[in-house]
Amino acid sequence: MNFPTIPHESNVVSINVGGRIFQTTKQTLTLAGSDSLLSRLVVTESTPPFVDRDPDLFSVLLYILRTGNLPARSSRSFDVRDLIDESRYYGIESFLIDSLSNSSQFEPFDLRRSRILQLNGRDSPSTISPTVNGGGLHVTHGSKITSFDWSLRQKSTVLTNFSAVDSLLEISPGVLAAGATDFQGLQIIDIENGGFVRTTLNWENVTRSSSTVQAIGSSSEFLFTSFESSRRNSNSIMVYDLSTLMPVSEIDHCDIYGPDIGSAIPSTKLRWIESCNLLMVSGSHTSPSGVNGHIRFWDVRSRNMVWEIKETQDCFSDVTVSDNLSAVFKVGVASGEVFYADLRRLGDKNPWVCLGEEKKRSLNERREGVGCKIESYGNHVFCSKGSGIELWSEVITGLVGNASRDVPEGRVFRKNSFEKLADSGENKITGLAFGGNRMFVTRKDHQSIEVWQSPSRGISI
Repeated sequence: MNFPTIPHESNVVSINVGGRIFQTTKQTLTLAGSDSLLSRLVVTESTPPFVDRDPDLFSVLLYILRTGNLPARSSRSFDVRDLIDESRYYGIESFLIDSLSNSSQFEPFDLRRSRILQLNGRDSPSTISPTVNGGGLHVTHGSKITSFDWSLRQKSTVLTNFSAVDSLLEISPGVLAAGATDFQGLQIIDIENGGFVRTTLNWENVTRSSSTVQAIGSSSEFLFTSFESSRRNSNSIMVYDLSTLMPVSEIDHCDIYGPDIGSAIPSTKLRWIESCNLLMVSGSHTSPSGVNGHIRFWDVRSRNMVWEIKETQDCFSDVTVSDNLSAVFKVGVASGEVFYADLRRLGDKNPWVCLGEEKKRSLNERREGVGCKIESYGNHVFCSKGSGIELWSEVITGLVGNASRDVPEGRVFRKNSFEKLADSGENKITGLAFGGNRMFVTRKDHQSIEVWQSPSRGISI
């Protein structure tokens, strides 16, 4: 029996861009969204539709649409501004943003200083907050907040009520939490509405005195704020619902009694550990007898402190925690060396392990770690030393342990160093921050921010 032939509709779409024929599938073009030009090119005509645009730029955008990443190799170098214009023409700018600001594109061993972002005025940056979608950033300098978009080509500046902003965190796109150590309350600022203050969050102790902000942190659910009373006789950490900004609970409340200097130290750094559902809080104090501090881990839901270490010998100059590496890292204020403590061995009497050559120093000797900053990003730890940066990465070795948990014994970390500027107080690094595939660096008395990133696969930033 002879059956009639049923025409088969092809899934392949051909497009003529600038005289070059490209072929892809309907599914790929549909990914661009119904409002994009590419979705309207899903046709089955025998003659490919013609688009009068640059074919080389289109090939990059088509690759991004297919894979979500930039192509590893390209026959020519492109300026990011040209790609931005093309992506807007086709209606797929969001795909370009994701590919350029994707943290998976971060290559720490190939970071280079790609550009300098200049700030208006004479004030140096005090803190940096990368945008939640990666790539862009907000910078505080004096009483001002300057914001850069993901392309770092456009910026806007708003004036705040603070004399100087000390803490800053973007809690949702265009919405910032800002505070200062000499100004009452945590302000929620709408940066896209000219710096409009949506609300101010406060904490009052039993004496009902006003409070200042010492640090800000967040998780996917909560906003954390470390407060200190204006009389400096008490401090606490407030937990707010991130979506409603309503108070949820209070943790780490301390009141000063007599000579107990430990209770007088407010937490000045807050970091959420997603894998453990714990909040790390830390703070330190310098006195004539030395530097003392604390590192505590809190279960926010039960309001229980699950671990604490009191720092006396070679107290931290700065501390951070890495979820990926399951470890806490500090830089010693006396030695200037980097130490780590495995999160799976919090019960050890002395959990710290020195990554470098541990030095014995008396309190009268020079404190080499003063002013050093340490931050983790991905599977790596970055520590500033004067004008240079050390990069620490773990070398995978054998595991020992039991069936319930495998704990690396004698974990090995390898150090790499970035380009170091001439040793000068003017070039000393004062801040490190990370977002997307970029590292942001601030230096003492510099009215600018350095942007470090790896060569973006033929894309000139």
